Amino acid sequence: MPGDPEQPPPGGDGRPEPAGAPASGGEPTGPRLARAALEAAQARREAARSARRRGSASGQDGGPGSGRRLRGYSGPGPDPRDPQTLASVLERLVKARGWQRPTAEATVFGAWERVVGPDIAAHCRPVKLEDGELTVEAESTAWATQLRLLAGKLLSRIAGEVGNGVVKKLHIHGPAAPSWSRGPRRVRGRGPRDTYG
Repeated sequence: MPGDPEQPPPGGDGRPEPAGAPASGGEPTGPRLARAALEAAQARREAARSARRRGSASGQDGGPGSGRRLRGYSGPGPDPRDPQTLASVLERLVKARGWQRPTAEATVFGAWERVVGPDIAAHCRPVKLEDGELTVEAESTAWATQLRLLAGKLLSRIAGEVGNGVVKKLHIHGPAAPSWSRGPRRVRGRGPRDTYG
């Protein structure tokens, strides 16, 4: 009965409000709070769906930079899920870690023949690279003199192969003669002179 004090007045949706519910305009509690949370979640899901549809229509959905995992087969065209060569994976890793300079410095030693050419590489070898200064040891003093004359060409060849600024200066010297005056097993005194006649 409408005048019955036991029954609360109906809410805005025609259903009676639960006991303890605040008056209209207050914060929702109980079933109204659950219904509001459900409606907000559905609205967020619909907004995400429509954003995905817009992204896939423009070709941006699932690309390499999107962060989403692609599903299914990759298809006939290029795809980020395709097998990659080791060289391309290493190149991306070197760029991501900032290893370009150490890699270029290692190339000077590891690919010396390719960097300076087989003719020059057969008569000299790199010894040390510090602060952009490369020390090269020639097999003879004649070759050391020749390489000093070719220092400008060598520097431009190295720069063309490994990049500018890696090697700024060359120190070229001849073969190092063994020294009896230094080393961990050095003995003071006259040394081994008498054994050579």
